[in-house]
Amino acid sequence: MESAMAADMIPPSGAPAFLAAHGWGGAAILPVAGDASFRRYFRVRDGARSAILMDAPPPHEDPRDFIAIARWLGEHGFTAPTIDAVDLDQGLVLLEDFGDVQMRETLDADAARGSSLYGTAIDTLVRLHGLPAAPVPPYDRAVLHREVGLLTEWYCSAVGVTPDQARYDAAWDAVFAPVLAEPGVTVLRDYHSENLMMIRGGTCERTLGLLDFQDALVGHPAYDLVSLLQDARRDVDESVEAEMLARYKTATGAGDAFDTAYHVLGAQRNAKIVGIFTRLWQRDGKPRYAGLCPRVWRYLERDLAHPALAPVKAWFDATLPAELRGDPLQVATSAAA
Repeated sequence: MESAMAADMIPPSGAPAFLAAHGWGGAAILPVAGDASFRRYFRVRDGARSAILMDAPPPHEDPRDFIAIARWLGEHGFTAPTIDAVDLDQGLVLLEDFGDVQMRETLDADAARGSSLYGTAIDTLVRLHGLPAAPVPPYDRAVLHREVGLLTEWYCSAVGVTPDQARYDAAWDAVFAPVLAEPGVTVLRDYHSENLMMIRGGTCERTLGLLDFQDALVGHPAYDLVSLLQDARRDVDESVEAEMLARYKTATGAGDAFDTAYHVLGAQRNAKIVGIFTRLWQRDGKPRYAGLCPRVWRYLERDLAHPALAPVKAWFDATLPAELRGDPLQVATSAAA
């Protein structure tokens, strides 16, 4: 683990020549926090100038989707990082530096700003959803099923449960209709407080910078609200969640059917995240993600309480009762004791 972490601090071998070719010769290359993928990030400093170097090494990563969506968002007036230079063969991208201040840490330092900041994030989605969708693939039934399958593949295996996969798939299939019925909008898919940046020198009402949107699809508008308001990395008060849902519905004219879709996609996303976080622990050696699962389970249980999720709730109650829900590392340890 320590050697892997040390390797994460070392810039890619081709970085100095790449930077020199684009006007950054001799610049300092400093590691910054990464994410849950193979991508790594470095801050490039040259005097008063700074930029971010994305290392998206092939074949594990391909930055072309990030570049395309960043440019599409910028063309439509959203604050996505500008792309300054690209080397696809090496998977290197030089992009605008939004600084280190996330919406999350701003909220953690001053909870009174919650309504203002979440309101700005909701208003950004209202604007995004008012546009024709970006040229990206659909968030269709096959993708929804593939994602919820991560829970049975990774979490059930980790806690020693052999699931009835056919019944699981059938339960989800019975609830997906409301989220597939509407014309789709651009869904950024990881729209949460750690991917919304407080741009240095700006005011929070105008400058929430967008990150981590390379997996965008065309899907139901409720999905990114779930991502924001059922945040896997920080607790969002239920009163804030309700206030922001009402704000969105007032701005867009969405009706009660939106609430149903919100909870269906909430359950879908949270089931997926439980699976992904378990995989990050087991396969990728990142145990801190297992520790985030109890929060995600709490969101999932709230969503499953909606009447539209009855078939899925029945499967969970029969297969993963309360004592098997939580941090998969701890649940697995308890089961083995």
